[in-house]
Amino acid sequence: MAQTKTVTPLEHLVKVLELGEPSQYRSHTYINGESLYFPTGRVYGGQVIAQSVIAAAKTVPSGRLPHSIHGYFIAAGDIHQDVLFDVETLRDGRSFSARRVNATQSEGAILTAIASFQAKGQTGVEFADPMPADVPDPESLKSAKDLMTPFADKSPFANYYAKQSPFDIRHVTSTVMLGSDKTAADPEHRSGKQMVWMRTDGTVDVSQTMNRAILALGCDQIMMEPIVRRAGLSFMTQGISYATIDHSMWWYRDIDVSEWHLYVQDTPTAAHGRGLATAKVYSRDGELVAAMAQEAMVRVPNPPKE
Repeated sequence: MAQTKTVTPLEHLVKVLELGEPSQYRSHTYINGESLYFPTGRVYGGQVIAQSVIAAAKTVPSGRLPHSIHGYFIAAGDIHQDVLFDVETLRDGRSFSARRVNATQSEGAILTAIASFQAKGQTGVEFADPMPADVPDPESLKSAKDLMTPFADKSPFANYYAKQSPFDIRHVTSTVMLGSDKTAADPEHRSGKQMVWMRTDGTVDVSQTMNRAILALGCDQIMMEPIVRRAGLSFMTQGISYATIDHSMWWYRDIDVSEWHLYVQDTPTAAHGRGLATAKVYSRDGELVAAMAQEAMVRVPNPPKE
């Protein structure tokens, strides 16, 4: 009897991001997509941002790559439902294409986004901040999979990161998944600065558009951490609640998500239960390939207790 091939989390991710067949009506294109499992029971924000990139890309002229997306999360999605992407063609210029994407489920909108695409081969100004020096190699750091494995039978989140995540995540600074950053105990010296290496857990041979979409999905797994870190909290803090409000991302150079990328992150401010996180993404050879910003709601109704 032939053995059934086990589908890896990465292979399943690519399948989910490929979406269904488009149908068109006037200036709108409708595309269906399934949802990935996530321990919250809600649609993972990075998933719907990445799917929005792919959905919009299916409607633009060939040779144009996504260079930015700006999305607002409207409501929590249900992972047991598919997501319908309504892509509206706003403009196709000589160099750029603009699209509006509305992602909906049975109870209404869960995300609305504007995505922009640029024709390849454009010339103009070019410069970039350098990658920080003397960063430890990812091979010298512990993977989140290894850190979470001892807790996999006790927590659905630990089980996800240990066994089901399609990414290999390695923190240069300590992770705040399991506890607060002890070096941030003094509020006067507290910082949200952190650096994280990430790549897919396996290799993929996919288009540059798919590479960029996968990067958009992966970055969402760590974007909220600087806010939690600077607040002296962890994701295990009693009573903590959090959710992404909006997400903006810019791609500047080609990406291979199978290779290591360094996320250099920070958070400049938080107020009214909202914090702003930023990241610059570098390839291992020091190229600044992408940048992103995300605002998140983070609330702790009770005094922090780890």
